[in-house]
Amino acid sequence: MADVSVVCADHVYVSEGRPDERAALVMEDSRIKAICSPEEAAALSDDAPVRDYGDAFVCPGFHDAHQHVFHTALFDSDLACSFPGHSEAECVEHLRAFARSHPGDGWLVGQGWRADLWEPAAPPTRDSLDAAFPDRPVAMYSGDLHTLWLNSAGLRTLGITQETEPPRGGVFSRDEGGRLTGVLREAAGMVYVAKVFASLPRAGVMRAYEDYFQRCLSQGITSVCDMALSALPGADYVNDDIYEELLAQGRLPLRVSMFPQNVGDFDRIEGLQSRLGGDLLRAPGTKQFFDGVSSAHTAWLHKPYANPYFEGDCGRPTVDPEVMRKYVLGAAERGIATRIHTIGDRAISVAIDIFREALQKYGRPRQGMNSIEHVENLTPDDVRAMADIDLVASVQPQHVVIDVTQPERDLGAERAGFMWPFASYERAGVTMAFGTDSPCVPNSAMQVLSCAVTREQPWDNQPAGGWLPRERIGMAKAIDAYTRGPARVAGREADLGTLEPGKLADFVVLDRDLMQADPEQIQDVRATATYVGGVLAWER
Repeated sequence: MADVSVVCADHVYVSEGRPDERAALVMEDSRIKAICSPEEAAALSDDAPVRDYGDAFVCPGFHDAHQHVFHTALFDSDLACSFPGHSEAECVEHLRAFARSHPGDGWLVGQGWRADLWEPAAPPTRDSLDAAFPDRPVAMYSGDLHTLWLNSAGLRTLGITQETEPPRGGVFSRDEGGRLTGVLREAAGMVYVAKVFASLPRAGVMRAYEDYFQRCLSQGITSVCDMALSALPGADYVNDDIYEELLAQGRLPLRVSMFPQNVGDFDRIEGLQSRLGGDLLRAPGTKQFFDGVSSAHTAWLHKPYANPYFEGDCGRPTVDPEVMRKYVLGAAERGIATRIHTIGDRAISVAIDIFREALQKYGRPRQGMNSIEHVENLTPDDVRAMADIDLVASVQPQHVVIDVTQPERDLGAERAGFMWPFASYERAGVTMAFGTDSPCVPNSAMQVLSCAVTREQPWDNQPAGGWLPRERIGMAKAIDAYTRGPARVAGREADLGTLEPGKLADFVVLDRDLMQADPEQIQDVRATATYVGGVLAWER
């Protein structure tokens, strides 16, 4: 006998362009059977149980299109600490307090610092950590996950000496005398932090994942895309073994789409796709990296930075463009989607050209969509080109306000005047897929929506009216970009992203109507209940 249930609310948001209104969701065997009036639902469902949430707002479950799940879970767990601080000294003091509750001689691990936002804005060194921790190894990951800060004990534990060569694509920072500062940048940090994380107890990591799932559900997040953190072998942190173990044990309570690294060898992704076709766990495609970040001058630009570190400073590609082309076309030939980290304008335009060639030669991927990730510094021509080939813009609204002074400082006024152009995407018909890039920013569903609609800092609603306010979008488009857009890039649009008969019954019940809420109070909206496949997965 079919398992039928009904949920009613005064405000049920079905899809963009349709007003929210009182309605009932009739659910049968994990999917939506009908959306109708409560009276019609009673006639359809006989004696099915009914939950009436009254003056609540029901919308599709939120779908984070870009997260680093291992790091988000880890840095919200008791295995590590997360703290940005206002200075190097404040970060060290916070780590001292963390160490008091975590005695022993194993690694102390933390994350969150951003030297550009410190007073003074100067990179840290191992000396401050050495004074506090002369013998115990310490690894402090930066907020953007591009830099690792170690003490001397950490360098020794990892076998790094004055003579050690950094891995390709990485840098060991040195002082004026040539001495290692303990700061490892880009690939160097990613390679060595993998060795630090390998020391963590597996049982603790599994608990961290399960706690993370509950934090997601408590915000109405019902699906996530777990994105490779790097293209370095063994350091992408898309831990398919953990997911498959949890799935086999019935402990995976939300939907996960894995996007492991694309390094030209497709055995792993094809193996994952061949054995994972269920509703909870899939691997729709792969991830690559074309450049770094503009704040570190590692984003790849057409013209030099406004404040160049050296003559002709345009950043650089992390992968030779011809190698990137080979990777993307190799995936496209096999019907596999690729998502590329592209931040600088040159990385973006070259990536668009590669995706255009892939589309012309091989058509669209079997699962998912090709996309460019972050897409910060681009031109109106790039937006039109993305629309022409139906290339998804996977963007993170919280990035807009990490530091509203940074773009003009590094890129100059002209280039900084057209960044994260959400309204321009909407006008051009480019699909947006919203996410967080957590833990680079908080794993917060309401911050995603708030930053998209207001373009203001979540903590103080500044700058008033929003940074580049002409690129603000309305709530309907923001919800669409945080539900349907991610479902599309993950190849799940037939099942997820909108509330329609036949689709999986993934939705969130919120305590107020998002369509009518004061934009500056969106962050106060709270989830009341979250359903995955028609089953109550979390309730306040």
